[in-house]
Amino acid sequence: MTARTTPSEVLLRASDVTKHYPLRADGFSRHRRVLRAVDGVSLEVRGGETLGIVGESGCGKSTLGRCLVRLTELTGGRVEFDGQDISTLSTRRLRPVRPGMQLVFQDPQASLNPRRRAGDIVAEPLLVHRYGDAAAVRRRVAELFDVVGLAAAHLDRYPHEFSGGQRQRIGIARALATNPKLIVADEPVSALDVSIQAQVLNLFADLQEEFALTYVFIAHDLGVVRHVSDRIAVMYLGEIVELDETEALYKEPAHPYTQALLSAVPDIDDGADAPRRERIVLTGEVPNPVDKPTGCPFRTRCPYARELCATERPRLTPTASGRHTACHFPLID
Repeated sequence: MTARTTPSEVLLRASDVTKHYPLRADGFSRHRRVLRAVDGVSLEVRGGETLGIVGESGCGKSTLGRCLVRLTELTGGRVEFDGQDISTLSTRRLRPVRPGMQLVFQDPQASLNPRRRAGDIVAEPLLVHRYGDAAAVRRRVAELFDVVGLAAAHLDRYPHEFSGGQRQRIGIARALATNPKLIVADEPVSALDVSIQAQVLNLFADLQEEFALTYVFIAHDLGVVRHVSDRIAVMYLGEIVELDETEALYKEPAHPYTQALLSAVPDIDDGADAPRRERIVLTGEVPNPVDKPTGCPFRTRCPYARELCATERPRLTPTASGRHTACHFPLID
């Protein structure tokens, strides 16, 4: 199938995207606190590639994914999809854009209505966007079941009659129904057994090749992200601290946080003769996103922090070698 975009074309662009949640005032204080879930993220996703987003739980990666497809309203910033600014589009004007960008959810059981048959769940976006008459919709749903490896004979089953991996395939079929260009996959294999994870990851790869899909793949498992991604963005406290080509980032991380994350990943793919990474144990707790540290958000846990890190917030910029990192003192030049 011919690709809809070339790798050099930008399909999705986020510019200084923020999502802040106001909280109730603390005690008798009149000062309203703010949870900074996503705090000034800028990135680009090229057509046909997979951008992985990783980070610890609570770093804002799932919120960012929802912002990118406008399932969550932005507090600030701008999102462009396929050359169009979708940041402030009304619900009515956003509706014709929706088919081009879809989301696969983390929990396949919670994301499927238990009272609806599987075929009806997959058919819903087709009916919403007026795909055709009932017969055409039924044929399309059967075709989608076949594409994701499910039997068309099971269209009338309910979600509880499927295994976890099969339920996730239903979710993928639903995302494919409108023939999207972009799919944001929000930890789509984290709720599955390891053996099933591999099958679903292979399915994602096959679908990308067959339908020229572009993925934003969100996960906390760095091994999974390495397997599926062309580039990786590492998030910490609502910010991207490093963004680079997958193999370059894994072989030589530029940010201390990335280095610490990768030190916990077994090097089973690097060969028996490859040097082992020294395990880096970060001290201290992850700061509260309501009360982020001044300057660099990682400085309270960083073994390389200096005085500048406490006073000036580093921006995601390229190093001399072309690596992109938000660090005043990157590990590589």
